[in-house]
Amino acid sequence: MTEKSKRSRVEELKEASRYLRGKLPEELANDQPAFTEDTAQILKHHGSYQQDDRDLRKAKGPDGKPLGKAYSMMVRVKVPGGRLTWQQLLAQLDICDELGNATARITDRQDLQLHGVVKGHLRETIRRINEIQLTTLGACGDVVRNVMACPAPLYHDGVREELQKAALEITRHLLPRTRAYHEIWLTDPDTGEKVRVDEEPQSPAGEVEPIYGTAYLPRKFKFALGLPDDNCVDVYTNDVGLLAVAERGRVSGYNVLVGGGLGVTPSNKRTFPALAQPLAYIPPEKLIPVAEAIVKVQRDFGDRTDRKRARLKYLIADRGLDWFRAKVIEYLGEDLAPPLPIQVTDHDDHIGWFAQGDGKWFYGLNVENGRILDRDGFRLKSALREICNRLQPGIRFTAHQSILFCDLEESDRPVLEEILRRHGVPLSETISTVRRWSMACVALPTCPLAVTESERVLPALMDHLERELAALGLQDERFTVRMTGCPNGCARPYNADIGLVGKTLNKYTIFLGGRVQGDRLAQIYLDVIPLEAVVPTLVPVFRLFAAHRFPGESFGDFCHRFGMDAIRAACAPNETIETAATETATECDS
Repeated sequence: MTEKSKRSRVEELKEASRYLRGKLPEELANDQPAFTEDTAQILKHHGSYQQDDRDLRKAKGPDGKPLGKAYSMMVRVKVPGGRLTWQQLLAQLDICDELGNATARITDRQDLQLHGVVKGHLRETIRRINEIQLTTLGACGDVVRNVMACPAPLYHDGVREELQKAALEITRHLLPRTRAYHEIWLTDPDTGEKVRVDEEPQSPAGEVEPIYGTAYLPRKFKFALGLPDDNCVDVYTNDVGLLAVAERGRVSGYNVLVGGGLGVTPSNKRTFPALAQPLAYIPPEKLIPVAEAIVKVQRDFGDRTDRKRARLKYLIADRGLDWFRAKVIEYLGEDLAPPLPIQVTDHDDHIGWFAQGDGKWFYGLNVENGRILDRDGFRLKSALREICNRLQPGIRFTAHQSILFCDLEESDRPVLEEILRRHGVPLSETISTVRRWSMACVALPTCPLAVTESERVLPALMDHLERELAALGLQDERFTVRMTGCPNGCARPYNADIGLVGKTLNKYTIFLGGRVQGDRLAQIYLDVIPLEAVVPTLVPVFRLFAAHRFPGESFGDFCHRFGMDAIRAACAPNETIETAATETATECDS
C-alpha cells in the first residue's frame, strides 16, 4: 500500500479541494438545508461548523411525522489576542440578532462564536464579519487557529502590548493564502463585485500556499503568548506556547514550548492529554521564522493516517523532542539556543477594576461560560450595547471567556457599573471565587461530539458548590473548575484543579490535582459519577483539604501532594472507589 493510499478520508478531501473550494460554491447555491458531510469538512477551514440541535431531533410536525435534523452553522470569528473595537462588537451583536439565534459566545481561545446561523444566511454572515475588518478564515480547520495573547492593557511595562502585536504578526503570517475564501464569501455571485475588506492574502507567483501546501496541516494548530508571572492564556496547552522573557519593560526573547494539547479519544488508547515542553530560547526577531519552521515540520511529518493522533504532541511523543528540535533547526537553517530555566508562577484572570498605567482604567467583567444573551432578569447583550454606545471602550476577550472594557476615564467607572446593575448583570466583585474561576464548553445541544451536558448544567453545579464551600469556610479559595461534555477537552479540564469530563449521559470523570498556573496535568480521582453526585463526591475532599493542607497550599497542590489513592481511601466509599477507571487512568498517565 502506498503512503498516499493510507491517508485519512479528510486528507483526501483537502488534497482534492483545490485549495479549500471543493463543492462548497455549488452547495452554497442550492436549496438544501445542509451541506454534505464532505463539504462540511472543507467548510471548517472557512470558519464554520455545521451542527444540528439535538434537543429537536425527535420533534414532530403537525402530521405527527419527524421533522428531521434542525441544521444550523456555528460561525467563529478570529480575534487575535482577543482584541477588537466597540464598533466591531456591536456589529457582531447585530449579526447574531438578525442572522443567528440571538446569542453569541466568547470562547476560551479569545474568539467570538455566533450560533444558529442557517445555511441561507451563511454568506451574508461571513460577508458582514469581513466588512468590519474581521475574518473567519482559519478560525477552524487544519490550520493555525486564533493566536492567543494576554489581553490586559497594562501599559506601565509595555510587555503585554508587544505580545498583542506579536499575536497579530503570527496570525497574518500563518493565515491561509488561498483566494477561495474571498471568491466564495466576499464576491457577489451575480455581479462579481468584491466586498471591501482589510486585505487579501498574497502569495508568491505560482505558489498558492507556500506554508501549508495542498493538504494544509494534519490537524488544528494552536499558538499562545504568555508571561511567567501571568499564564492567563494557558501556554502549556498549546501546540506552541511562547513564554515571554522581559527585561526593563521590553520583551527580550521567548522560551518556545511545544507539544501541548488536551484532546483525548477514549476508544484510542494511544491518545492522551499533554503539556508543552521547552524547546528553545529565541530573540524577538526570530519569532516568525521559528513559528513557520515548527508549522512546516508538523506539516511534513505529522500523522495524516489517523486524525485522532495527528496533533503535534503525538509527533513529539513518537519521535522525541531531540529529533523534533533537529528538524526545526534544519527547516530554520540555523541553530537554536537552549531554553531558559523559567517557569510559570501565577495566573491573573484580569477581573475587576485596574489602572492601565496611562491614566485610564479597564474593567474585567466575568461572563459565565462566555455566553452573551438577554433573558428574564439578565440582559447582558443589551448592557453591552449601551456600554459600547455610551462609553465607546476598547474591547478585549480573555481566555477565561470574559470581557475587558478598556481605556475608560475615572468618571466612566460609576456609569459602567450602573449600566450593568440596571440590566441585571452581576458585577465581578459580587461573583463567588469558585464561579469566577469556572469554565465550561458548549456541549449539548449543538456540539456533535458531546456525550452529555456542560455549559447548561455548570451554573447550577456552581450554586451547589458555593453553598458547600461557604459551610466549610473555603469560599475564598482560588482554584479552577472546568467542565466538558466529552473527553476532547475544549474547556481545558485536564490541567485544572478540578476537571469534570463527560463520560456518558449525565455522568462524568472527576480529575483532581492540576492547578491555576496550568503547568501540571490533573489525575483521575473517580469515574462515571452522576451529575447529581459530583458535588457530594467533592465535599469530603474539601474537608480533607481543610484539615490537612499546608499553610498557603492551594487545593490543586494539596491533591497532587496527598495523592489520589490516599484521597480515595479517606473520602470515597468502597463501591465508588471500585469505579475508578483503570483504563481511563492509563490514558491520562500516557
